[in-house]
Amino acid sequence: MEAELERQLEAILMVADEPQSVVSLATVLERPVTEVKAAIARLVADFDGVAGTVQRGFELREVGGGWRIYVRESYDELVRDVVLSQNSTKLSQPALETLAVIAYKQPVTRSQVSGIRAVNVDTVIRTLVGRGLITEVGTEPETGAILYGTTDLLLTNLGVDSLDQLPPVSELLDDGSAGFDDVH
Repeated sequence: MEAELERQLEAILMVADEPQSVVSLATVLERPVTEVKAAIARLVADFDGVAGTVQRGFELREVGGGWRIYVRESYDELVRDVVLSQNSTKLSQPALETLAVIAYKQPVTRSQVSGIRAVNVDTVIRTLVGRGLITEVGTEPETGAILYGTTDLLLTNLGVDSLDQLPPVSELLDDGSAGFDDVH
């Protein structure tokens, strides 16, 4: 029964876009919180290669009030290179708009970007993270929501040394604000 709970947790965590709290996982799986905590501890040990298992290329981390599977840091560069080589197509208009909001407002949460764009940006955020153009830079203290910011790869692709070299927003928008009231 323990192994089945661990496999269920693995399945959920492999597809989760946001960290999953122990309580929400226990609710979904209809299992006691203590059992879910114990299963997570076993998964962490298993993924880390403790007790004779092989260390995996991914790890289970507690972030933002929940648990999420990440590529092990030692493989970040390798995975980034593979992802970038597979994603050489141009960005869609919604992706470019979302990227602009993040570049000018960072650090910013997914819900803040959605509020500015007035659309759901979940898929676009995943695409931008997958292409290495944005990354998680922390969590919002009040809500635990993940904060996103741009990467050096974006700067390289734009041909600039810093975000300060981006054009002022006021030149791009009719009234110069529209959700960008505290742009740097």
